[in-house]
Amino acid sequence: MPASRSYDPLPSYRPVAGEVAPGWSVPAADLPLGPLVLAVDGPAALDWAALADGVAEAVRSAGRDVDLLDVRDHYAAAADERVAAAPVPAGDPFFTPLSRGEVADLFDAVPRPGRPGRDGVTVVYGPGAALCAPDVLWYADLPKRYAEAAVAKAELPIGVNLGRPGEPGDLVRLFYTDWPVLDRHRDAIAGRVDRWIDVQDTARRPASLDGAALRGTLAHLARGPVRTRPYFNSTPWGGQWAASELGFTPRAGNTALGYELIAPEAGVLVGEKDGPRVELPFQLLCVLHPREMLGEDAHRRFGTSFPIRFDYLDTVGGGNLSLHLHPREQYMREVFGWPYTQHETYYVTAAEDGARVLLGLTEHADVDTMRRQVEDSIAHGTPVPVEDHVQSHPATVGQLFMIPAGTPHASGAGNLVLEVSATPYLYSLRLYDWLRKDARGASRPLPHRHGFANLDTERRGEDVTKDLVQQPRTLRAGEGWREEVVGALPEMFYAVHRLVVAPDTEIPDDTAGRFHILNVAAGEGAVIETDDGRTHTLAFAETLTVPAAVGAYRVRAVGGEEVRIVKALVVEP
Repeated sequence: MPASRSYDPLPSYRPVAGEVAPGWSVPAADLPLGPLVLAVDGPAALDWAALADGVAEAVRSAGRDVDLLDVRDHYAAAADERVAAAPVPAGDPFFTPLSRGEVADLFDAVPRPGRPGRDGVTVVYGPGAALCAPDVLWYADLPKRYAEAAVAKAELPIGVNLGRPGEPGDLVRLFYTDWPVLDRHRDAIAGRVDRWIDVQDTARRPASLDGAALRGTLAHLARGPVRTRPYFNSTPWGGQWAASELGFTPRAGNTALGYELIAPEAGVLVGEKDGPRVELPFQLLCVLHPREMLGEDAHRRFGTSFPIRFDYLDTVGGGNLSLHLHPREQYMREVFGWPYTQHETYYVTAAEDGARVLLGLTEHADVDTMRRQVEDSIAHGTPVPVEDHVQSHPATVGQLFMIPAGTPHASGAGNLVLEVSATPYLYSLRLYDWLRKDARGASRPLPHRHGFANLDTERRGEDVTKDLVQQPRTLRAGEGWREEVVGALPEMFYAVHRLVVAPDTEIPDDTAGRFHILNVAAGEGAVIETDDGRTHTLAFAETLTVPAAVGAYRVRAVGGEEVRIVKALVVEP
């Protein structure tokens, strides 16, 4: 049995049918001989000038002439407006729907560079370069966390947003326009990319994987257990648990939101542990191999959108989350443009003495009074007596709290909550934030009108406890193990189970055509073994996706104590 190990912040997988190449020299040397047009596409947040310089220098060092063409110089004057989604209602300062724009909308006419002479290379670069009919297509990528952090800290204020190359960066624009537009473009061209280039270590020192290795590696990963690269950001309510227990270094004083698996932003590291690595978007697994990853039923229902996410909310040594809720199904579709909504659950992994979870309306909550108090707080800075309206529950370790869309909730201070939720994550309808200020002295946005428009006023009092604070019920059991249902509701498309495994004991499982997500919530860890011979270790607090294609697999407890594993899966409609 493999020895137990500590949490790994940089899980990595070996490439298939190729190697990760450092620098620009190998990509430049691999270019076909003869005159050609090379397109380098990617997100707006890259340092495109540095990237173009790096490519040009490497190609010239290979003895070839180079011409450069920046496609951003060919964007239409109205490019910004063409791809942006209009807020609903008009003038909404908080949200827009997800943009339905296409990268092609940036152009009046896509440039068609002429062929260079002799053995020359014309390098066309920037978002949309793939549309220029190139002979060779590279995709240069920077994980989304970099753009978000840069805009939030004003470190990269110019050129972060698509169609706004000379204007200050904007998070609303990034979330609701740039990412959906560029993700669709990336997904559409992924099958014909000749080289994937990771520029996290600056555009002058990239790591890359050729197209055959890219697709071979993704095909392999889509058929076996895979873990995405985790990271934690910082917020005004953040705590210290992940810093003290997992070894993460707080970026701004705390470890608040832990990205274990949030598909639109998650990446999978590929490369040798001590060598160069590329981070491939997890979403590419679902785009190129949807049936293997999701299963037939989930693919039919959700397309290539991976519908469940796992993340941590760390308030140990921090503060309360804002009181908020999420849009109900029809509102989410009609106003914000997501085809499914943001149901959530909170699983308490760790808690300080006296920690609480706020969830659901009290029996006698007066919504009109609550609305007036929220509006007074926004206008005049008066505190809201939250527990007059919302129930407070003990944060018992191992308890799951169900949070269907429209339910007011907040994790209190002193918790480490594993949030097992639907993937949509950009529409938190905050009602109250405890009069808290951010690092710049500003109050967080409180889109309370959206919140009250979605508030579920029917489920309250004892029904909250009965429906949303469920007790475990055994689904199946064997010698030294059992699988429990810890949370399921008819209105939610996924359920949360728990595997309880004694030391030196193995529990059999089977994806049965639908993906599983596993997280070690207690104990040292586990080993996951598949019928095709793959083995994957999983330490305490780590999260693993078991694709639908895996089929039968086994989970073996590691260490000398009982292991508890949170498991989520899509349920039949």
